[in-house]
Amino acid sequence: MSADPPRRPPRALALAKSRRPRAGARGAAAVAVAMLLAACADGPAPAAFDLSAARPAPARPLLGQLRISEPIAGGDLDGERILVRTGPQEVATLAGAKWSDRLPLLVQSRLTQTFENAGLSRQVGRRATAAADYDLEIDIRTFELDAAHSRVEVDLAVKIVSAGGRVVAAEIFTAAAPVASTGGAAVSAALDGALSSVMKRIVAFVATRV
Repeated sequence: MSADPPRRPPRALALAKSRRPRAGARGAAAVAVAMLLAACADGPAPAAFDLSAARPAPARPLLGQLRISEPIAGGDLDGERILVRTGPQEVATLAGAKWSDRLPLLVQSRLTQTFENAGLSRQVGRRATAAADYDLEIDIRTFELDAAHSRVEVDLAVKIVSAGGRVVAAEIFTAAAPVASTGGAAVSAALDGALSSVMKRIVAFVATRV
């Protein structure tokens, strides 16, 4: 069995697309996506977009202290660029837009605030401390615009791990939402809404197991 070819980084992929467009018409939607993916290096600085904390229903007090670790993210996701999936094995970046910080740090911060909004500010934090009874470990598996289906997708794998290293519970949380356009404001807002849905479910998940 031959090895899969190495994947190009998002920026390189998008630039290659702009230099070597495929022949033939692919429809208005494909043309619009091609025009919006990865921008010229001499263009204006991309607009920065933030994510927001969710406001879940009040949760019961936890039976221990919970530390929210910085999420793990693959190379394409561990940065500020907003990803666009253009094919089964192809990703690019959205032109003219970026996150206000590295995506893992944004997710960690907004999830912590979501727990605080549920009334758990005294039992949840991000700082590395020996007092934590549990760690909430998160793997950001998908956080992108799916250009072919005009929707955004969020996929987080979550584990609750005891101080002794035992996995107490694990679950995968996903959400998808349609997006009206491929502009930075529309895409970031749709991703923010999908993440909000996932974070509310994570709070409920933790509250029933810690």
